[in-house]
Amino acid sequence: MKFKQPLALVMAGALMCVSLSACSKDENGADGAAKPADAITSTASGSETIKGLSGMNTERKQVSYMIGMDIAKSLKEIEQEIDVDMLTKGMRDQMADKPLVSEAQHTQIREAFSIKLQAHAEKVAAELPKKNLEAGKAFLAKNKGAPGVITTASGLQYQVLRQGSGPKPGATDIVKVNYKGTLLDGQVFDSSYERNEPIEFPLNEVIPGWSEGVALMGTGAKFKFWIPSELAYGEQGPQGIGPNATLVFEVELLETKPRPAGEAPQMPAGQ
Repeated sequence: MKFKQPLALVMAGALMCVSLSACSKDENGADGAAKPADAITSTASGSETIKGLSGMNTERKQVSYMIGMDIAKSLKEIEQEIDVDMLTKGMRDQMADKPLVSEAQHTQIREAFSIKLQAHAEKVAAELPKKNLEAGKAFLAKNKGAPGVITTASGLQYQVLRQGSGPKPGATDIVKVNYKGTLLDGQVFDSSYERNEPIEFPLNEVIPGWSEGVALMGTGAKFKFWIPSELAYGEQGPQGIGPNATLVFEVELLETKPRPAGEAPQMPAGQ
């Protein structure tokens, strides 16, 4: 199980609950009385009550269910630590101003749980480099047999998605590309497509996997690359990528030109 910022997530869920509950109370009146839903009915604040949801025929019920969903999402990463029945009881007791634990006990439990989660997070972080390295090696060993995949002497793997008719870049040339970078699980960590803006950079000032791979492309080509960690960031993988991660890129080579003397490079965010 992953742990990122569980206590922050818990607090975010609680704050969301309080905030939305207050809004619901203001919209429905001081006593929080619910409004019937004959259709999709807009309130003065712009909220809506949706007809046809089983067991949720009032705005109050729908908003309450929505808040429950938000809290559950915020707790997803620590769901194995949660007793849902006790979670519900804690909410009911607190809302009734009759909690079973004192503020001091509440703080004690929170601090002990925080220490436990921190220890777990540190353990996961320590194991991550080895885990990523092994996963990458296993993937590349299998992927090299896939149709159309070529493996170079360095271990870089690529597949030609579209051939290019233009010249190939030299080692110090500036290339203009569109690209998308993902982890092996498909998570996107960088994309010029999302920014709707191709980017230019000297080919010899990026990770080795890019320098080698893009040099194989003719201008106008589109390739897919699988870059082992030693040709990417190794153990120094930045946030969003992680240590020893194998990277996947789709790259379109749009333009190639010599690099003018003294020109400062503009580097891709994921490079």
